[in-house]
Formats: sequence, C-alpha cells, structure tokens
Amino acid sequence: MTDSDIYYSAGDDAEMIKAYSKAQETFKYFWRELSWEFRRIVPALDLTCVKIAFRQETNEANAPIIEHMWINDIDFDGEIVSGTLINTPNELTNIKNGDFVQVPLSQVSDWLFSCKNKSYGGFTIQLLRSQMDDNARKGHDEAWGLDFGDFNDVLVVYEQKEHPENLIEHPMSVNMRDSLKDFIKSNPDELTNKDELGYTFLHRETIAGNKTSVEVLLESGVDLNTKTQSGKTALDFAKQLKWEHIIPILEN
Repeated sequence: MTDSDIYYSAGDDAEMIKAYSKAQETFKYFWRELSWEFRRIVPALDLTCVKIAFRQETNEANAPIIEHMWINDIDFDGEIVSGTLINTPNELTNIKNGDFVQVPLSQVSDWLFSCKNKSYGGFTIQLLRSQMDDNARKGHDEAWGLDFGDFNDVLVVYEQKEHPENLIEHPMSVNMRDSLKDFIKSNPDELTNKDELGYTFLHRETIAGNKTSVEVLLESGVDLNTKTQSGKTALDFAKQLKWEHIIPILEN
C-alpha cells in the first residue's frame, strides 16, 4: 500500500497518514468481529463505526476538499465498504448526514468497535489522544464514554492480550465447527447458493477470516473455484486481505 492509495489533505502529517494506513491494513479484523456480531443472539458490541475520507473536487486552481467522517450500519464485500453517514459535513456539499455511501477500502481512514466499553481500533483517535495532556485526554474519553486504554498500544481484536491466538482466528469460528457441520448436513444447498453479487458461503467466510469455517466448507465439498460476478474466487479475497492462515488451505 502506498500513500497514493489513501485520501489525505495537505494538513495531514506523516503520523496521521501512517494511522490511515494502519486502519486499512487491520480493517479485516473489524469486519471479522462485525460479521460474528450479526450472528449473535445477544449483541456483544456497544459501538461499531468506520471513518471514511470523503473527497470533493473544486476547480483546477484549488486542491480537492477532503473530510474524514464516520459511517455506521457497515457492510463489506471484500472490496467495497458501505454504510450510513452519521456526521454533518463542514465543507462538502456532495454528501449529507444520513446518506448511504459505498466506497473502496482505500478510502477508509479509521475504524472502531467497542465491547464492554473498551475500544478496539481507533488509530487516528489514539494519535490525537497521544497529543493531549492528561486532563484533555480524560475529558475526551469521558465524552466518548469509552476506555481507550494506552494510546501506544492499539488493540484490534477482543481479549488480544489474554488470548493472542485471537489474532489468528476468531474464537467463535473455532467453537462453531460442529454446529456448522450439522448445519451444512441439514442444508446442503448452502454450499452452492449465491447472493445477488455471486458470493457464496465460502466467499463470505473467507473474507471474514474464518479458517475453521473454510475448512468445514471444503470438507463438505464446496467448489473453491466458484467466482463472484466480479470474477473473484475465495482465494482471491484471501490474498487481497492477506489472511495468511487461509491462503494455504485454499491453494492446496
């Protein structure tokens, strides 16, 4: 990834641009957690939102206007992030609060989810917190109502310190192996069903980084060469998102 992949304004310094890059590189963990949240009977997340760099061209004499604003109601297909804008632009006139938006992953500048009031992600937020004094930082955290922890140590997955293996695979993926096997036996059509964009169960589980789920699907006879309408196989998405624990399974 290069700086040209990222929308930023002249006022953004090198550290902020680095935060944007880190948010994009780790976005897959945000989506992995959110994809499991959609399946939970009892919600576990308090907050989920993504910051997007919105751009509006002016004229040749002036630089484009760029504003970084948050969206919620997030969806992700491995390439495009979609959601609803929850901020009111200061300068942009081509978008407004409440608009549904679809942007490539390269326009993501941050992401944040919280569980039990503890934050995960928030790379730009943590950079700004690092520049505050103790009183300002306390006031900032109280305004959000979240425990942001140490700004030098940004967490990306739940219980990352207690269970570092969660960085490799979500515990729900591991724990759901047997129930997924039973589900597939009872619903064999799920192996071949496609959504309106041509995505299969295997595509979605790969995008979410669920190794155990991918293994179960392959053991059940799913066709790993099936392509989406845009021509992508599950392996293509694994490589795009750099899910290194899944790539060998799909290759072999």
